[in-house]
Amino acid sequence: MRIAALIEYDGSCFSGWQSQGHARTVQRCVEEALSRVADEPVRVSAAGRTDAGVHALAQVIHFDTRAARTPYSWVRGANSNLPPEIALLWAGEVPETFHARFAATARHYRYLVLNRSVRPTYLARRVTHEYRPLDVARMREAARYLIGRHDFTSFRSVQCEARSPVRELRVLDIERRGDLVQLHACADGFLHHMVRNLAGVLLAIGAGERPPEWAREVLEARDRTKGGVTAPADGLYLTAVEYPESFGIPRLSNDRPLW
Repeated sequence: MRIAALIEYDGSCFSGWQSQGHARTVQRCVEEALSRVADEPVRVSAAGRTDAGVHALAQVIHFDTRAARTPYSWVRGANSNLPPEIALLWAGEVPETFHARFAATARHYRYLVLNRSVRPTYLARRVTHEYRPLDVARMREAARYLIGRHDFTSFRSVQCEARSPVRELRVLDIERRGDLVQLHACADGFLHHMVRNLAGVLLAIGAGERPPEWAREVLEARDRTKGGVTAPADGLYLTAVEYPESFGIPRLSNDRPLW
């Protein structure tokens, strides 16, 4: 049978999602835990391969198994074998046509910036720190140039392996809550480092380094070297993945607090 699951994790102590050599990764820990529950090797596929330091509130995975377990047993058993930085939130049987990555219709990310002169303490590794005052109105003006279906070559890593750089960016909102500036991005899919590169451009504009129109110039250049600095992984969260309702994957609220 095919099982889907929702996973939450603090990515600050992992070398990203994807298994790699002897590095500690989220995927390896999840597979080891589920293999113990299934009493057989388990390999999982995820909705998104988050980078080192990136967090997830609702990463979606699927795996195939011959083991007959109840949803409660998958959740309780996995969590008893997972490190404290990872938790399985939900599990359930899905049709064989479901694929965590390819069946997704949209992905949501949030990027959190602590905007004050003093560095973070208890929020370290959970937010990005920007000491310069950010003008959210300028950032919103810049974001309008990026909404829509575009070639995002300027906003993807040179190591990106995606066949096409074209994506539909459906939402790019910026709001301030006290010292916290939050970016919410939603697209049909994201390129490697795309959210962090979008954030890097918007932060430069918000800090007054560039005018809002620079966002359009970077987009139209289709050249990564024109895109400025990649923002740090700290503060980036995969918050939700959308699927057709027929698959029955629960969607957690994208607006719930992160702590």
